[in-house]
Amino acid sequence: MIEIGCKRQGQSGPSLLGDVGGSNVRLAWQGAAGAAIERVRVTPCADFPNLTACIQDYLNGLSRAGLAAPSQAALGVATPVLRDRISLTNRDWSFSAQALRAELDLKRLVVMNDFTALALAIPALPEAELWHCGGPKPGGAACAGGAIAVLGPGTGLGVSGLIATGERQWTALQTEGGHVSLAAQSEREHRLIGQLAKRFGHVSAERVLSGPGLLNMVEALCELDGVAMPPKLTPAAVIAAALGSDAHPTQPQCAEALDMFGAFLGDVAGDLVLSLGARGGVYIGGGMVPRLGREWLQASRFRLRFEAKGRMAGYLADVPSLVIASQEPPALLGASRAL
Repeated sequence: MIEIGCKRQGQSGPSLLGDVGGSNVRLAWQGAAGAAIERVRVTPCADFPNLTACIQDYLNGLSRAGLAAPSQAALGVATPVLRDRISLTNRDWSFSAQALRAELDLKRLVVMNDFTALALAIPALPEAELWHCGGPKPGGAACAGGAIAVLGPGTGLGVSGLIATGERQWTALQTEGGHVSLAAQSEREHRLIGQLAKRFGHVSAERVLSGPGLLNMVEALCELDGVAMPPKLTPAAVIAAALGSDAHPTQPQCAEALDMFGAFLGDVAGDLVLSLGARGGVYIGGGMVPRLGREWLQASRFRLRFEAKGRMAGYLADVPSLVIASQEPPALLGASRAL
């Protein structure tokens, strides 16, 4: 996380909040600390040449609506935030945080990884916006006071965590855990990863646990099975074929890829919980799993593989798993809490 301008003194005056992904930019306006998050706009990245143009267009809309210009901003971006020059991992956008602050005439700018922002939102999310999908209910004796693991597939695979630093106080981690190495648990998975290694070299979790990753798996399975992959296949078409709502010549490969998607998600989530000691639960965000739905996740191999960690199976059985299913982009709430 980087912060430019007036040092943290608490949020005062209107704020611009942003969640910048590889496919879409979500922007919002907040009149003051604790006020409602308003004017949420979701815009495809492809509609603008760069982030500055996208934000400036949004600010112009605020001005036309008679709303006060924000004096500060907090942005979650889908990439490592290590220095002033920031380049998105899955979009050809790059910007200088210093220059962006000056161009937008902001007194203060906070930039963080998008899943750091999502993690910060979790303590403030109402229970109605969470799907419980395995393990004990959160907050029980087994998980009270524990760290929390956060991950979610979308255009990429975001990963973060929350560490308790005091009563009702949390520190969110900035990680690139989506790029950890993927491990096979069966001969078929081993062959799949071998095919992906021919293409990518290093096969990270993101190479399968993302929208593009779903396509990667279908392509690799088609190659293994000697089946031609149709051109212009999309993640949405793969999911439709896998769930049986759309006839497709590669339906068996689509169904297998989606099945593997749930299994690999369980693997990576379980590894993250063990690495962080996240007894407080694993929370799944991102764009894909909420759209697939609670019934799909519960019927998948997610929880089976989540707990399948040998001698640590009992440890993981006590950890709740939940899906973040907020109507409004939850990372915007997390961005607000970072100010």
